[in-house]
Amino acid sequence: MSDDIPDFDDTPADRSRERAVPSGRMARFGTFGRLVGGVAGGMAAEGARRLTSGESLSPRDLILTPGNVQRMTDRLAHLRGAAMKMGQMISLDSGDFLPPELAKILATLRDQANFMPTKQLDTVLRSEWGPDWRRQFKWFNPRPIAAASIGQVHKALTRNGELLAIKVQYPGVAKSIDSDVDNVMTLLKVAGFAPPELEIDRLLTAAKQQLHEEADYKREGAQMAMYRERLAGVEGFVVPELHEELTRDSILAMSFEEGVSIEELENETPERRDATVERLMQLVARELFDFGVMQTDPNFANFRFRKETGEIILLDFGACRPVDPDVANGYRKMLIAGLKGDREQVLAATIESGFMMPIVAEKHPERVGKMIDIVINEMREDKPFDFGDRAFVPLLRDEGMEIAKDKDTWAFPPIETLFVQRKVSGTALLGARLKAQVNIRRMTEEVLASTKPLPARAA
Repeated sequence: MSDDIPDFDDTPADRSRERAVPSGRMARFGTFGRLVGGVAGGMAAEGARRLTSGESLSPRDLILTPGNVQRMTDRLAHLRGAAMKMGQMISLDSGDFLPPELAKILATLRDQANFMPTKQLDTVLRSEWGPDWRRQFKWFNPRPIAAASIGQVHKALTRNGELLAIKVQYPGVAKSIDSDVDNVMTLLKVAGFAPPELEIDRLLTAAKQQLHEEADYKREGAQMAMYRERLAGVEGFVVPELHEELTRDSILAMSFEEGVSIEELENETPERRDATVERLMQLVARELFDFGVMQTDPNFANFRFRKETGEIILLDFGACRPVDPDVANGYRKMLIAGLKGDREQVLAATIESGFMMPIVAEKHPERVGKMIDIVINEMREDKPFDFGDRAFVPLLRDEGMEIAKDKDTWAFPPIETLFVQRKVSGTALLGARLKAQVNIRRMTEEVLASTKPLPARAA
């Protein structure tokens, strides 16, 4: 093999996806500066147009012009790292509740697949493995098989004949997390999408902590090894094997596991789709009530599917977090009360766990009761729940939006609750994408019967 990494195939499609990641602090700051300047210019132009035509003005309407939508999508995708990751997180958490223009930006970020140019990739690999890194491989494909917000994945074959997937972190991403998060939140505040002022610091702290953890590839490798051990012998799941010798702070090496996108299940039989989603829901329940740890990023790209065996390949363990026993036990209480159809106990458990502040129930009892009734009715039916039928979502959204107009009730749930809810709702979103049907009542009863409340953490 020559001293230079072979070029990507010289085709327009490949070249159009190459894009260097700004790695220095000033380069990333400059990119944000150009974004803010472009958005401000777009807002001024739109404001002038609206004033001239006598239309009303609002920050949200001004920022979400088609031109600004394109600017934000392009720049955040260029930065990758925390900027792009936050967009993906918000998209999965709030897809049903966002204005269509913002949802478009975030969906594009979620599906973005730009990758580093060859020279930038070589620089990263030299810094981690040394100048002679190629000697460890029979071949190393410089074209990534996957590209995401924090890193991109390459396929390689070692001298020992091990076929590996190697995740390479974008340069400068780890060092830019704090400033990127702050800059993205500034954009959200301008657009009117940020949470209440008193809660922003908590949200930012949690986001930064998670992103720093995800950028630590040695930590992710340890979490992957733990999941591989926990699921050993459990039918239907595959977890890659860690290659410790090649893993570094910014490189994660693991066995390559053949599979297709989980979304290709759309082309499989309903029975296979239903069985796969049920297995994923069972895994979420085991994480919550049994493992005491949860992979909290339900991005569809983190799951692959093996057509030959029906197995699910689990990927990306950077977002693994311990489950707070109080959160797990709060979910347990809510589920038990929900299965009984006890609205009062569901409400009590919801408040006790921090999912809802008492003032919300005090000021809006009818709306809260209606939302609880909707959820109870959906989960109590002893028949397959149709994830594809989301008719109840607008009902919940409408009630929630009306409550949100009352600023006295604004408060953020405990951060640990948000991470768990993100996994639960993201898995349900995948079920909706696959139009799966699962008997949630029976599955819930089986999980509750086979697990016990988690012991409280020591004070």
